[in-house]
Amino acid sequence: MATPLTDQEKRKQISIRGIVGVENVSELKKGFNRHLHFTLVKDRNIATPRDYYFALAHTVRDHLVGRWIRTQQFYYEADPKRVYYLSLEFYMGRTLQNTMINLGLQNACDEAIYQLGLDMEELEEVEEDAGLGNGGLGRLAACFLDSMATLGLAAYGYGIRYEYGIFNQKIRDGWQVEEADDWLRHGNPWEKARPEYMLPVHFYGRVEETRDGPRWVDTQVVLAMPYDTPIPGYMNNTVNTMRLWSARAPNDFNLKDFNTGDYIQAVLDRNLAENISRVLYPNDNFFEGKELRLKQEYFVVAATLQDIIRRFKTTKKGSPGRISFEGFPDKVAIQLNDTHPAMAIPELMRIFVDIEKLDWDTAWDLTRRTFAYTNHTVLPEALERWPVQLLEKLLPRHLQIIYQINQAHLDKIAALFPKDVDRLRRMSLIEEDGCKRVNMAHLCIVGSHAVNGVAEIHSNIIKTEIFRDFSDLEPDKFQNKTNGITPRRWLLLCNPGLAELIAEVIGEDYVKDLSQLRKLNDFVDNAAFIRDVSKVKQDNKVKFAQYLEKEYRVKINISSMFDVHVKRIHEYKRQLLNCLNIISMYNRIRKNPTAPFVPRTVIIGGKAAPGYHMAKLIIKLITSVADVVNNDPVVGNKLKVIFLENYRVSLAEKVIPATDLSEQISTAGTEASGTGNMKFMLNGALTIGTMDGANVEMAEEAGEENLFIFGMRVEDVKEMDKKGYDAMTYYKKIPELKEVMDQIASGFFSPRDPELFKDLTNMLFKHDRFKVFADFEAYMKCQEKVSKLYQNQVEWTKMVIRNIAATGKFSSDRTIAEYATEVWGVEPTDLKIPPPNEPREAIEETVKALKKM
Repeated sequence: MATPLTDQEKRKQISIRGIVGVENVSELKKGFNRHLHFTLVKDRNIATPRDYYFALAHTVRDHLVGRWIRTQQFYYEADPKRVYYLSLEFYMGRTLQNTMINLGLQNACDEAIYQLGLDMEELEEVEEDAGLGNGGLGRLAACFLDSMATLGLAAYGYGIRYEYGIFNQKIRDGWQVEEADDWLRHGNPWEKARPEYMLPVHFYGRVEETRDGPRWVDTQVVLAMPYDTPIPGYMNNTVNTMRLWSARAPNDFNLKDFNTGDYIQAVLDRNLAENISRVLYPNDNFFEGKELRLKQEYFVVAATLQDIIRRFKTTKKGSPGRISFEGFPDKVAIQLNDTHPAMAIPELMRIFVDIEKLDWDTAWDLTRRTFAYTNHTVLPEALERWPVQLLEKLLPRHLQIIYQINQAHLDKIAALFPKDVDRLRRMSLIEEDGCKRVNMAHLCIVGSHAVNGVAEIHSNIIKTEIFRDFSDLEPDKFQNKTNGITPRRWLLLCNPGLAELIAEVIGEDYVKDLSQLRKLNDFVDNAAFIRDVSKVKQDNKVKFAQYLEKEYRVKINISSMFDVHVKRIHEYKRQLLNCLNIISMYNRIRKNPTAPFVPRTVIIGGKAAPGYHMAKLIIKLITSVADVVNNDPVVGNKLKVIFLENYRVSLAEKVIPATDLSEQISTAGTEASGTGNMKFMLNGALTIGTMDGANVEMAEEAGEENLFIFGMRVEDVKEMDKKGYDAMTYYKKIPELKEVMDQIASGFFSPRDPELFKDLTNMLFKHDRFKVFADFEAYMKCQEKVSKLYQNQVEWTKMVIRNIAATGKFSSDRTIAEYATEVWGVEPTDLKIPPPNEPREAIEETVKALKKM
């Protein structure tokens, strides 16, 4: 049961967590009891914790609704340019606490729930994560929605309402086992179905040439049903919308065409259409060219573009609807989150040319000025290349349009570079070698007015390497937009102790302007502040240790260094490098048990794609090493290894604030940006990492001496690729590496099956694209430096403060402000929309104020 707040604690918390007014609290209690009774039809005698969670969620949602409607009224009156963020993933996590924070209701809700004799934390734990994403790309989309609302942009997130999100990971006998994530089982209080805006989406069929131009006929229709989720900005009364589409079969599905009276079978077959939004593809940085996946990609795009055009044509009552598309790019900006929604480009062309009867050149000019494309990876296996054969079957008209776009594109290049056949081949949207494929990244570049990478190093690699030909042609099209994270979820929500401490010394404005954290540099040598920062970290570690003991029955040493490596399991992220270092630390302890050793708890977590054999084997190696290390009496509590099961957003919120050391150790040039690195930095962890992704900019902001940087740089990796990487040299040269590899290969960690890790050792020696051995020695030495500093807690904490002070750049508010002005042509505003209790005229006043700006 939660303990009541003392007056001093309440005063401390008023700033960031909202004011506790008596009326406020009694209003919330009334709402809670009303929902328990009328919505959930329960009384206090039989209500479960889940009922209480739903009652609270509905009560908090009530406070959103008026602002949500107000925001949409305001956009209707002001008619601003709208931003559409198209993504196949939105990794939202839980909504309750985030909503309370952004509405300034958290303290009042805490007090109301306490007065009702309930435990707020227990209720929050009932909520399922909305796991509609795999990792970085999907979580970035979620952070961006929060920032777009906070910056007052008229923005919409569009995606798919997957019935099953990212699988739940269970570890059985040390192996990953997947379970379906039935996240909607108990219902979702945050969404509102909008059947009145249901739209048709067409598949298959054929193209008929008519006097009026091509017609796509004999198609199969699937309906797209929208579900809206409110996205509140931080304390600004703006509530934007995330609209997710769910697939529904039309009522005449399979009855009108080929059905010969088997009515029952026809109704059962409705499932086939509705499978489109059934499940999220669980791959991260890997392209799986399946027909169902292409259907998902076109489904979200076709429904969304109809919605965008409907909204564009609807103007204020009394004025005629828009008939001309001339001003379309002045009212609509569409951002493509990777190539997954790339079919939006040919689809918008199809609407303009086939339906709205614009001429090709006008349509193409409007299309290019509307779209912008974000690239998220340089790994070749992740780039989408759809077989022409599949497109021809599923979307025949779109294939024609892609061919026509390509023809015009190649004509232009041939004119600029006559006789350069190789350049034409490299730049074509169609790859001809073997199976003909459409290169979706090329389609996005040609069809957009702006292309960006997600960290400076990544954007440079794009320009000088993978898309060099395109960047030579249109250098101004290519930009950088370094990723960011929302400080609302990743500081206020997950680390209230640190958020309050910061507010006490620099005020609370930093929540909307994270660059103000620079002011913390004035407190680096302040003994009291050092002590407070250190205490917040220790409290978070104790709390996380208690969670681990309760959930996983693991006891850990809370005075040990918490060394954390959480992200998707992938060879390029090099969880193996970490694992090899764990084994060498273990060997050192065994050889010399009395030598001083800085105690560590190494926590590794993350999901492997179900079909990714090597990633699953890496998990098995980690759990096998953990079994040996954790049960060796010689080791005691000097070293513990924990594999964190089912890593997800809500678990990140618990582990990140408790972390001392953040592992960001991808091979230089492979991690586009990373955002976990930023979350750890903001929450007072130090980083051990390579010069990759946003680590480079983190080192720039904080000073390289305040991170533990090691290993090859991009140039070194390139050099090594030229002369060839020979793993055996390192094996022979580094005795500790040899010992570790011999242990793995001989079955020391798998005595019942000595051959278990053969594929893994084979890969490391013969075809390791990510050069684990090449960075092994540098990594070990760097880890020794980490341990040495950790022994001096005052110096360690000073470095932590310098890091926190340097995280301002990594707010997604900064990222979105850059997209807004440099890509979308809109201006962030701190204008507050009038709250629902003010008359409607207040909206008109705000619109006038906006137009004056």
